[in-house]
Amino acid sequence: MYLYISLELINTQNKYIGKIMKKYLLLILLFSTNCSQNIGSEKAVSTTLDNLHLYASQADGKKYIDLFSEDAVFFGTDINERWTKEDFRTYALARFENGVGWTYYMKERNIFFSDDEKTAWFDEILISKKYGEFRGTGALKIVKNKWKITQYNLLLPIPNDLMKKYSEEIKDYYNKS
Repeated sequence: MYLYISLELINTQNKYIGKIMKKYLLLILLFSTNCSQNIGSEKAVSTTLDNLHLYASQADGKKYIDLFSEDAVFFGTDINERWTKEDFRTYALARFENGVGWTYYMKERNIFFSDDEKTAWFDEILISKKYGEFRGTGALKIVKNKWKITQYNLLLPIPNDLMKKYSEEIKDYYNKS
């Protein structure tokens, strides 16, 4: 955003009005700079995602859930795990009650932005000491000048050579349910 107003013109019209105008222009400039600092910022998106994993590991439910937009959806590893923010809040807070969360370490991450830089999407490879490598994918959007996760999808990739074996086990599992 570029703003050009001749301060000379303001000063020559009226000294009192000129001082007021300068103050308003300064406020507008500060506000517009502050509002746009996170837009298109790969660092800000990465920080949000890093905090997601940190707060889950710390079992800090309030900070964790606050990273999600109100219309967020979380997809877990089970086919039945499609949670709205409210449903996921209930699940996560119950899990965090005893002070134990879940820990994933980010190994690799790719971030992309929409043309207006107010929406981002990502894919990341995560490491769980208990289960191995996972993939996280999702999207974020700017809400009140902050990046909020609007969708997160956690999945356990299956190597192609093992797909047939495990897909049969998974089909059998769901057929029994």
